[in-house]
Amino acid sequence: MSTESSVAKEAVNGVRTALGIAGVLSLIVGILILVWPGRTAMVVTAIIAIYAIVAGLVYGGLGIFSKSMGGWSRVGHIILGVVFIAAGIFAFFNLAATTGWFAVFLGILVGIMWIVEGVVSLTTLSDAASKGWTIFFAIISIVAGIVLLFSPLWGAVVLWWLLGISLVVLGIIQIVRAFTFGKKSA
Repeated sequence: MSTESSVAKEAVNGVRTALGIAGVLSLIVGILILVWPGRTAMVVTAIIAIYAIVAGLVYGGLGIFSKSMGGWSRVGHIILGVVFIAAGIFAFFNLAATTGWFAVFLGILVGIMWIVEGVVSLTTLSDAASKGWTIFFAIISIVAGIVLLFSPLWGAVVLWWLLGISLVVLGIIQIVRAFTFGKKSA
């Protein structure tokens, strides 16, 4: 076997392994979301809380130990660090409430983004190749955004379920791709 074909085979095996691992992880997270949506959302919230605490420690450390920053910059970093740490700790002590608040926040945020996306698509109507589809998209986007704003928690739950379903489907597809990648079609 030549060196080139050996390297190519290793590359294919590496891609297959990456596809397989990504597929299995996606499938597992998707199943967790579908089977235990509330608990999985709480785990995601806990991960975000951990991130906030770590980021707070980093900002605080930069403010305290940095020799190159000016005084106000150091104070700002320390204050930001304290805010991040406090938010993370608060999230941990009220994990269920924080998860609910986070779901509502994301529902509102997505609703606003969909409305803005619909309005922006209308502003590009003169450049659109298909004006009918652009108008249709804009109307659906704006209406979906408004519905989400009026029921952000319900909308976040639906989006969470759609994410879970998507992760399961994409995970299965990735696993199939892992087994078939690099094989020549007959």
